[in-house]
Amino acid sequence: MDSLDILNYLCYHGEMKKVSNQVMPNEIPLTTVEFLESYNSNMPDNYPRASLALLEKFKQTHLKLFKVDGYWTLNQHRKRIIEWLPQNI
Repeated sequence: MDSLDILNYLCYHGEMKKVSNQVMPNEIPLTTVEFLESYNSNMPDNYPRASLALLEKFKQTHLKLFKVDGYWTLNQHRKRIIEWLPQNI
C-alpha cells in the first residue's frame, strides 16, 4: 500500500482529522477597549496595568503589528505588551 492508497483509505473512512474553521479565542480581533479589559483582568495583581494612553503609545510605536484594521489579538499582542509595558510607564 503506497501513501496515496493510505490517504484515499483515510478520506473514504472519515478517519482523517478535519481542519477546524473555528477561530481560537486568543485570535479574535478586539478593539483597544476590549483588549485593555481582557489584558488587565488576566494579569497578576503585582504587574503594572495598561491604560488606553499606553496602548495607543504602543500602537504608534509598533504600527507593523496592526495590519488588520488596527485590531488587537491576545495571541499577537499580549506577550509584546507584557515585555514593553514596564519600561514605558
